[in-house]
Amino acid sequence: MYLTTREKNKIFSLIFACVLVLILWKLGYFPSGGVASSQTATSTGEYYDVVRVVDGDTFVASVDGKEEKVRLIGINTPETVDPRKPVQCFGKQASDEAKKILEGKKVLLESDPTQSKYDKYGRLLAYAHTNDGIFFNEFMIANGYAYEYTYDVPYEYQSDFKEKESEARAANAGLWNPTTCGGKF
Repeated sequence: MYLTTREKNKIFSLIFACVLVLILWKLGYFPSGGVASSQTATSTGEYYDVVRVVDGDTFVASVDGKEEKVRLIGINTPETVDPRKPVQCFGKQASDEAKKILEGKKVLLESDPTQSKYDKYGRLLAYAHTNDGIFFNEFMIANGYAYEYTYDVPYEYQSDFKEKESEARAANAGLWNPTTCGGKF
């Protein structure tokens, strides 16, 4: 059987598209193995008790009777608990602020369809909103306790978080202040 150049190109394009989709799916670009979604971040509408704060970007919540370690999407704070690293500049302040805001509170956990449900360490990935109205991820960046962090792929609030970081830097807030870390941690 002889194929025309046009038919060969169609077959090649189809194979290429299938391979590309498979690679993107394996890399986690399609949450839950489904088709790419244009949905916005979602939550169940249920608030969960914060059990304890691990550090500025991680806490444990009681979710459906099970303790879940939650890693906040879109932020990173200087390290305080990684045994491989020394405590980084402004890490203690970020952890203390997280404890002040989250301990004894209930949080609404918001997922993001652009991100996996769990990270490679088994932590639930989420945005956190306290029961007294604080969007915690954004608060930490806006007040200089955290910086915007994109792990792999863009996420729902990425542009907002980058803008909040820019404002915090301009205001020399928290870890951006030259008398604390000056952005070096």
